[in-house]
Amino acid sequence: MLPLETGLFGRLRRDAGSDWSAYVGHRFVRELATGQLAEPAFRHFLKQDYLFLIHFARAFALAAFKSDTLADLRSATAMVTAIVDVEMPLHVTYCRDWGLTEAQMEAEPEAMECVAYTRFVIDRGLAGDRLDLEVALAPCLVGYAEAVMHRLADTATVRSGNRYDAWMEAYSGAGYHASVSDAIARLDRIGASRGAEARYPALLETFRTATRLEAAFWDMALAAV
Repeated sequence: MLPLETGLFGRLRRDAGSDWSAYVGHRFVRELATGQLAEPAFRHFLKQDYLFLIHFARAFALAAFKSDTLADLRSATAMVTAIVDVEMPLHVTYCRDWGLTEAQMEAEPEAMECVAYTRFVIDRGLAGDRLDLEVALAPCLVGYAEAVMHRLADTATVRSGNRYDAWMEAYSGAGYHASVSDAIARLDRIGASRGAEARYPALLETFRTATRLEAAFWDMALAAV
């Protein structure tokens, strides 16, 4: 099980309240889980997610720059490599099954919702420190795993014959869950060394804003139909 309710992340998740619940229980994921999500919405999401991953890698490159220890530098550079050399090629391969080429996704105009979230994350890293950046990244890293976990526990979810099942499988696998657990532990470690307790109100505001921007990303996909 993922350690969702412990440590700094657990406190942020709990105090985000309805913002977090609305995000992980979003209609986009509910319809995806039952196979009722309109395919144009999912294709739009896939194209924007490709662009999002580019900026996600940039955010972890910034995390490397903001690192004070070799261990934190290594963890950030490992994430850049994982996104650029593993996750993005996997995303491109997956998108081919939906009739999307990498050239098409590269040429896709970036939606304002994608701009808003990714630049917010990078701004928090530029204006603040590694802790600010990790808090801004956490809703994406952990939220997808929790959203899918809820759907797989729901009797309304359809696995067999659901074209979206492979997407759910990717975010429920042992490899992704290991990355999520690492991110939660890293947040605790960096928070302890950078005075998270004294800074908690500002960190919570960052977390809640990032959470709402994540939900808006899925709103964007639904609005594309």
